[in-house]
Amino acid sequence: MNALVDLCIIGGGINGAGIARDAAGRGLSVVLCERDDLAQGTSSRSGKLVHGGLRYLEFREFRLVREALIEREVLLNAAPHIIWPMRFVLPHSPVDRPAWLIRSGLFLYDHLGGRKRLPGTRTLDLRRDLEGAPLLDEYTKGFEYSDCWVDDARLVVLNALDAAERGATVLTRHAAQKAQREHDCWTVTVRDKTANEARDIRARVLVNATGPWVSDVATRVAGATSRRSVRLVKGSHIITQKFWQGPQAYLVQNRDRRIVFVNPYEDGKALIGTTDIAYEGRVEDATCTEEEIAYLIEVVNRYFKEKLRREDVLATYSGVRPLFDDGKGNPAAVTRDYVFDLDEAGGAPLLSIFGGKITTFRGLAERSMHMLARFFPEMGSDWTHDASLPGGEMAGADYVSFSERLKSEYPWLPRAIRNHYGRLYGARTQRVVDNAASLADLGRHFGGHLYEAEARYLVKTEWAQTAEDILCRRTKEYLHMTEGEQAGFAEWFDASFAPIT
Repeated sequence: MNALVDLCIIGGGINGAGIARDAAGRGLSVVLCERDDLAQGTSSRSGKLVHGGLRYLEFREFRLVREALIEREVLLNAAPHIIWPMRFVLPHSPVDRPAWLIRSGLFLYDHLGGRKRLPGTRTLDLRRDLEGAPLLDEYTKGFEYSDCWVDDARLVVLNALDAAERGATVLTRHAAQKAQREHDCWTVTVRDKTANEARDIRARVLVNATGPWVSDVATRVAGATSRRSVRLVKGSHIITQKFWQGPQAYLVQNRDRRIVFVNPYEDGKALIGTTDIAYEGRVEDATCTEEEIAYLIEVVNRYFKEKLRREDVLATYSGVRPLFDDGKGNPAAVTRDYVFDLDEAGGAPLLSIFGGKITTFRGLAERSMHMLARFFPEMGSDWTHDASLPGGEMAGADYVSFSERLKSEYPWLPRAIRNHYGRLYGARTQRVVDNAASLADLGRHFGGHLYEAEARYLVKTEWAQTAEDILCRRTKEYLHMTEGEQAGFAEWFDASFAPIT
């Protein structure tokens, strides 16, 4: 790969994929390099919300909350198959934050970002309203507000897919080993972990979007220094069976004033988190500790009638968030905002991204291109604000109507499988189903919702190279399959496709 490209982006998380998409859509030549799988790090280990960040108002992050609230509706329009509205119930505990403060915050939350599609806040009588049924009787008053759910890993993949369809080259399992400035361009040496061979990429601009590894890549790979730094904060989640009726989520606060989300997840399960703990170890080694599990169980049991036990925890995950270090001592108070560091000292530009959150990735990508505009005076203008992501091309961004169309187009698909395809692939479901006219035509059934046709589509179209890529990130089928079924799928996958070594 000796041709000179405009942009080489290191990092296949949400920021790297978002920048690749934006740049490719402006007509720039782009290579995106990710050392593992897309979204394998922090971007698949989030709280899976597109939200303004209600709690950030308490830390006076008004600009960030406003930007995130605006982006919330932009993303809802762009990808209604993987992003959808969710109502959050906030039971009020008089020993914690006062009711007037919560009401004031929710009023700001409703009006700060120009809310259009989502319903506003309402006050609940938890003794009468159904949302109060699973809560302890001592909680008599609550509030309900709107935010959005997102399949975080698929959001990353869809951005990479859009980038590729607009001309970008996406290289997964390609680790950046060295980047050198040579006058007005970069030579980036990457190692293909599949073939175990190195190749060079020449680029006018290098973008470092490696999240928790941003400082390491800047210094070790690119030989640059930065006045910026990140604080690593670990957020852990637990997954249990869902223990309440209704589609609503809950937002509860512990005695230490931290808040925890209790969200419906994956057809009958609950996702509970997060913890905010300062982290100093290797990012790759981060796991949910027994102390964190106990903490999350304790806060849930403070509010709900049905008591969780350790044996109710089906799975856990932890993500290390690269928060821009603003000097705050409390990990929960560290800003979720992002900053850029543009280094031109040695010639060719290096743009490093510090901080950020999933909800604001599109705006971050757009601002990245604004910073680089003077290096590419012929590039196109802003375009992502009104553009759908792959699969989101639905008239009126109406998933309900789209789902009804799927039902009429594929009457032979069971409802659960049809919804699985619709939610993951949206308007591109036909590409997964292909010419199938029966379940038998989808090939081998591995368990859960997973059939051979989908697995082959993901390998062919979405860079899946291992069974884990499919079970854990492209889908969440590991939650719906037994250990034996997962092992059977992995055996089939390795026999059907060359395994990664």
